[in-house]
Amino acid sequence: MSALAHVPQEVLEHIAFFAATESFLGPPDGLVGLLSINRRTHAALSISANPYLWSRIFAFKFDLSCAERRLSDRTIGPSEICEELKLRCTLLKRIRKRTDCLATSYTLSPTHRDALRSILWMAYLMMLENDGKNARQLREYAGFDPWLKDFLFHPSGASLATWSVNVDLWPPNDERSALALWLFWYTLKPDDYMTDDDTAFREASGILKLFALGAHQYPLCTPPWNEYAPPCRARGASAIKHFGVQLKMAPPAPAPPAILAYLTLANKLSVSWDTIHYMKPPSATPPSLAPGATSAEWDAEWMRGLHLADTSKSFGATYSGAFIPGSLEGVWEGLFTYTEFTAYAALLSGAPPTVLQRSLVAHHPHLWKLREHHLYVSDEPDASEVRPLAPGNPLRGYIPHGCDFSECSDGVWMKDTGRTGPVLYRSWSSVQKAEEPPPGRLVDVFITGEGHSAWGQFNLVGRVRPCDGFISLSKEYVDGDRGRWLYRGYMVGNAEGNLSGRWRDTLSPPEVLGYEGCFVMSRRR
Repeated sequence: MSALAHVPQEVLEHIAFFAATESFLGPPDGLVGLLSINRRTHAALSISANPYLWSRIFAFKFDLSCAERRLSDRTIGPSEICEELKLRCTLLKRIRKRTDCLATSYTLSPTHRDALRSILWMAYLMMLENDGKNARQLREYAGFDPWLKDFLFHPSGASLATWSVNVDLWPPNDERSALALWLFWYTLKPDDYMTDDDTAFREASGILKLFALGAHQYPLCTPPWNEYAPPCRARGASAIKHFGVQLKMAPPAPAPPAILAYLTLANKLSVSWDTIHYMKPPSATPPSLAPGATSAEWDAEWMRGLHLADTSKSFGATYSGAFIPGSLEGVWEGLFTYTEFTAYAALLSGAPPTVLQRSLVAHHPHLWKLREHHLYVSDEPDASEVRPLAPGNPLRGYIPHGCDFSECSDGVWMKDTGRTGPVLYRSWSSVQKAEEPPPGRLVDVFITGEGHSAWGQFNLVGRVRPCDGFISLSKEYVDGDRGRWLYRGYMVGNAEGNLSGRWRDTLSPPEVLGYEGCFVMSRRR
């Protein structure tokens, strides 16, 4: 070992790098021995003295390119990467020990709450930036899957979900639950729950059912769904440190991933006591099983979290990046659910969660064909003045009263009260065919479409909310006997994504709770 005293610095760094990366999984423990040899090697190789070496080690073990792309307006140098490496190694070891996923009482200590918050935000951001390496460190080294399963569904899980149900309370609607549900969808492998012993399935589906169908308890979005142009941001943004950068992010809403996970698991069963299937459509594909999925799949989720928390910018009419243009275009198939009306009415009157857990849920398949139409506005001083539709009726997909529209080969001609003439919203297909991208910025997305289910044929029309990419579609049956319904939700993912949300009746005023159910749609392959 004393021979290392005469090894040149460059060679010593090569030795250190290969020692640290001998194993891909876990912290770079292979460096411990080298750092302990003598003062010279420690001074040459320590993380404080040689951050460049440790940033190379980070890039070997974790995905880095996505973070550099998304945080391009901030400085991420070797020192910031080293800070992130220390945080991840500490928290991954903590997950591996399984010390935080269970609770000893219904009240968590401040230390326990802080630890859970750090773990869940780290894991959530790692999965948003996952290009293969991050997921392996979380799942294969840290054992995150069983940790998360215990946290959410164990009778003593620290999410307090099962604790709550056992005393006739609803599971907490908090930041921890929301992050955990998104992580559950990101890591879900349905076959893990389809075993001869159905205990794991019953525990998971019982809790997921509450978050998915309990519309009066668990929001589909923030800000409220009935505000197309929210006057201000909602409170509750989280201050987090990511790659040494202080960020403010809005926690994601708990309902979209819960709906996806619940219906995916329920659709796997051939027979279930609480589910009535009327022909089964294909299940949504969880991200962990999607071939070729990359971190770009989650760019919209990243932008949504940042934009909803960024008080330095107004919401405005310009799209924030939380919606990917063209992502709704095409043919979709999936299902919608409804529960017994008497059971749902009891829930709105204050019934405990066990009423929902015991209620029957009917599943109906349906198919949609959607078309996007975009309005672009130029900021050039000599450009003609064009303005988007005003915020409209929330029960009709944000379309204003008195608005007339007609579809043509190039898009949709729109005319509403106060306009001197119609305005062309260009169809996504015409935008794609054009030799050059449209000039200006995107300020409105109008959706048209049609579909059918066992209840008949229907038309779809609606808009996408600029601030967070929230989609609202009015569904009206052609024969008129089935009435009009409102479908609201998010595009979860992009190329491999799914539509996840809730429908509701349009007879109840938007400011009061109505009769609601869930729906999930996947691209027809």
